[in-house]
Amino acid sequence: MRTGVFLLVFTFCMIGCQHADTSQDVEKWKAEVMNVEKAFNDMAQKEGLIKAFEFYAAEDGVIRRGKKVIKGKKAIADWYKKDVRPNETLTWIPTYIEVSNAGDMAFTYGDYTFTSLDSLGTKKINKGIFHTVWRRQADGTWRFVWD
Repeated sequence: MRTGVFLLVFTFCMIGCQHADTSQDVEKWKAEVMNVEKAFNDMAQKEGLIKAFEFYAAEDGVIRRGKKVIKGKKAIADWYKKDVRPNETLTWIPTYIEVSNAGDMAFTYGDYTFTSLDSLGTKKINKGIFHTVWRRQADGTWRFVWD
């Protein structure tokens, strides 16, 4: 009887101490975030920056533009409606993606290119590095909380 109780307690302890291997899940989530980044970039090219940033922002999303911090999905959309001009394009490619072990948060960074026309119609190209923080929503979609 003692041996049976010992084995039962030992088995429950071992089950409780197991560490779940999340490496496959993390790789799957990284692929999801990469696909979302691609879809975000594609929407920006096809439908414009206003629509893309409004669609992919979380309700409590935040963007920093210059010395301004714009908080909330509606404020982000309003900022883009006011400050984006025709013929401005933004393209980006993530070069790094990290996802939490829980699969609820992620961040990306990579290269971006912003193209615009100055007042004389001369094309201006600015390049830099972007950083985006993503959060998985209750419905399973990814939306940015910081850009």
